[in-house]
Amino acid sequence: MADHEEAPQLNINYDHLEAVLCNTSNDVPLAERFRALFTLKNVADEKSINIIAKALSDDSALLKHELTYCLGQIGNPCANPILVKVLEDTQEDEMVRHEAAEALGAIGSAESLPVLEKFLKDPSEAVVETCELAIDKIKYDNDPKTQAERESHKSVYNSVDPAPPTTATRSVQELGDRLCDTNLSLFERYRAMFALREIGTSEAVLALAKGLKDKSALFRHEVAYVFGQLQHPASVPALTETLIDKNEAHMVRHEAAEALGSIATPEVLETLQKFKEDNARVVRESCVVALDMYEYETSGDFQYANGLEKEPQNMHSLKLA
Repeated sequence: MADHEEAPQLNINYDHLEAVLCNTSNDVPLAERFRALFTLKNVADEKSINIIAKALSDDSALLKHELTYCLGQIGNPCANPILVKVLEDTQEDEMVRHEAAEALGAIGSAESLPVLEKFLKDPSEAVVETCELAIDKIKYDNDPKTQAERESHKSVYNSVDPAPPTTATRSVQELGDRLCDTNLSLFERYRAMFALREIGTSEAVLALAKGLKDKSALFRHEVAYVFGQLQHPASVPALTETLIDKNEAHMVRHEAAEALGSIATPEVLETLQKFKEDNARVVRESCVVALDMYEYETSGDFQYANGLEKEPQNMHSLKLA
């Protein structure tokens, strides 16, 4: 027997994945395109990055914002120029630009700081707030003083988050207070948010739900995302209230829809089916993808992404952002 055996290589049909993700036939269902995207995200090589970048010419803001998220999660700095181009396009949907800024923060290159700082006065509040978070995240990731904390934290959620959980021992009550304390920086409030996610109890869910009343749409959408990761039935009422609120920002409603799809309790099915006809395209498309996720979660299938094992927790661990 050889001293060293190479790990088995996955047989990836890049041409097929590109055709599906980029919808070259013009008849590929959106849910199938998402599955191809998360396959490429899991493969995570430069060829995958190039294919994901090609799909950014699509006209779906929902798809483009998932594309930019996946580029950030892959964590390869070669995606930075692609993401900067998206962020700098002021004609692009703010959901997509915000996700590009967040992805730059996820990759964590100090070289991205000047670009992010340039957009701290952007007309879009969501873009400004995301750039603030990304700057703090990059500084945290590159600070020798935080190295021990970074190395000691092991989350059960397979995602690079906009901020690390607060590591100091705190009660749910104290974390809930910090979550809602607008005198704190967004980065510190996000740290409380992700600490509550790590606790994951019904009490923590109820504390997080208070964040859905925050004045910041970006903050509300992140709470909904966290609920999708948690998959806790106690969050269903708050998420449903968010989705059905036609006055809520689209980026928040879309996130609520996808979270409901991940939670996949019986009562969410009717809600998602109803709102797949919503007036807002991003909400309609999110409900279609959420219904696909609902089917996956309730089917017992081992795989979501093509040819790859199911990720820990659910697709919100990949992130349906």
